[in-house]
Amino acid sequence: MIYSNAEAQNSETKWYSESNYNGIILQNSFPKGGLYEGSKKRYFNYSCLVFFSRVINQTKKPFELTVNFPADEIGIPDSPNTFVKLFLSSDEMTLEKQSLFNYGLTDFDSLEDSTIIQKTLEPNEEYLFYVVAVFYQTRNDAQNENRGGNRAELVLEGENLVYKMLPQIESMHSGKIDFKD
Repeated sequence: MIYSNAEAQNSETKWYSESNYNGIILQNSFPKGGLYEGSKKRYFNYSCLVFFSRVINQTKKPFELTVNFPADEIGIPDSPNTFVKLFLSSDEMTLEKQSLFNYGLTDFDSLEDSTIIQKTLEPNEEYLFYVVAVFYQTRNDAQNENRGGNRAELVLEGENLVYKMLPQIESMHSGKIDFKD
């Protein structure tokens, strides 16, 4: 069952998407971002988008949240020289950082190793985390190719988490929620 939950929404926060799956609330931000300093040895025309997701446990049981992105880059349809790679930052996201550029994320050096989050959420607990999409091209003259990906969301299908960032990622398995007994 999916429905909007206005009680869990901060009155100042505008969410791109918000869903309630029987007490597991998933909220997804709009993007922020811009230029990104990447290695010019192999790739060109870097940029990034920073998103954040909020998971709220309004059930009566604790659960283990696992978010895991593949280490491989994803090709962008109709742009053969353009790719995106998703990262999970270990920096702490808070709702107070919403108005800041890149939602306050400044440490991009640690992104290379951060593709998994594991966290136990107790009843009435929430967890916020960053998702960073780094875009790049394999040819320097490909700078006008379409990058897309200006909206993204984490959704729950059964116990599986799925990440969507159209048109690059229609539906990608990205983790799960396991209830503790």
